[in-house]
Amino acid sequence: METDKKMTDGREAEILFSRTVKAGQRIYYIDVKQNRRGEMYLSVTESKKMLSGSQEMPQVSYEKHKIFLFHEDFKKFGEALQEAFGFVNEKQGEAPERPPRPSWNDEPDDAIKIDLDF
Repeated sequence: METDKKMTDGREAEILFSRTVKAGQRIYYIDVKQNRRGEMYLSVTESKKMLSGSQEMPQVSYEKHKIFLFHEDFKKFGEALQEAFGFVNEKQGEAPERPPRPSWNDEPDDAIKIDLDF
């Protein structure tokens, strides 16, 4: 796989590995990057589509949140994440597969359609 480079703080951060997870209105980007010292770290970005304005003139923006996880913390973080997953699954059961959400401009099946000629 070719590596991508993105400018960060005036320098290029090399993306060595990347995966995208689409989940409803959110998209998660999981990237393995390398810092200037050659150390790899995990960058997880949550991107959520936000709509404002009217349906006729919607304004789309994206709210983003990032976390950076360094190699020396992988084991502790992974263990804590597995514990949290186990706790939720024990209390609520396994999560069902999420059906795709309709887009804001999708019409319901029972929508009344009117064709007007001017």
